[in-house]
Amino acid sequence: MTKSFTSKILPDVEGILTPNAALAKSSWFGVGGPAEFMFIPKDENDLKKFLKSLNPKIPIFTLGALSNVLIRDGGVAGVVIKLGSNFNDIISFNSTIKTGASAMDMNISKFAAKKGIGGMEFLSGIPGSIGGSVKMNAGAFGYEISDILKRVKFVNRSGEVEEIDGNDIRMGYRKSFFPKGSIILEVQLKGYPLPKNLILNKMKDIKDKRLNSQPVKNLTGGSTFKNPKGFKAWELIDKAGCRGLIIGGAEISQTHPNFIINKGNALSADIESLGLEVKRRVKEYCGIDLKWEIQRVGKKEKKRLK
Repeated sequence: MTKSFTSKILPDVEGILTPNAALAKSSWFGVGGPAEFMFIPKDENDLKKFLKSLNPKIPIFTLGALSNVLIRDGGVAGVVIKLGSNFNDIISFNSTIKTGASAMDMNISKFAAKKGIGGMEFLSGIPGSIGGSVKMNAGAFGYEISDILKRVKFVNRSGEVEEIDGNDIRMGYRKSFFPKGSIILEVQLKGYPLPKNLILNKMKDIKDKRLNSQPVKNLTGGSTFKNPKGFKAWELIDKAGCRGLIIGGAEISQTHPNFIINKGNALSADIESLGLEVKRRVKEYCGIDLKWEIQRVGKKEKKRLK
């Protein structure tokens, strides 16, 4: 990818700043071009200083677990910011859990089980990090993040840290309304006392349901499309004849048609084109315009699909 700026105009950092950083190996789809620069801050202060000194014209993108993101083949311009292990501590007090934004949802769910804190079992069915899950108000098996969100700490694009009560955050179906360019640092989740054996039984049920209904052993992301009000996206996709549909190296899952699979040689362009074809067929079938749940970021490359 051609650089639009050089590292000379980026602020000095204590963490790791990498040019032309590979992203495909971090993507659950296993596709995508590089980041122009990737910054892994040493700690919160390092991140604040970086943002305060960064030219506001340089775009930033926060990288989570990339479980629900499609990185386009042309890569991501500007600076991709990834919160590392210094942002994944998990602690509890009473029935509240405080966790760094890079902690994986599954790990939070397991931690809650050990502490006898209920209400967080559904997190074990969300393949992502809690920061990203809060941003998109992720959900699974009838619950979503907004049900358990108590407080959020984030840094804005200017490097100022803010905190907000969960009740004051506008959240909708698979979306939230944080200031543009903000990065979630820490999350507090509210639970309730529950015997460990009951929590573990709920988590086992969720695991079994995922194994039986989702292509969890394939290169894939989360659900491709949001459920339209009153409908299930997978049912519309199935009825429109898209189950098993293939473009290039991408395929609509035979197990769950709201998942796209990388068969091993897909380009990001294959996956996106397949999603667009599904949208077209569903619109033609029933008049409903499916909305992407997968976040598509980066620049397209002009490559012919195979």
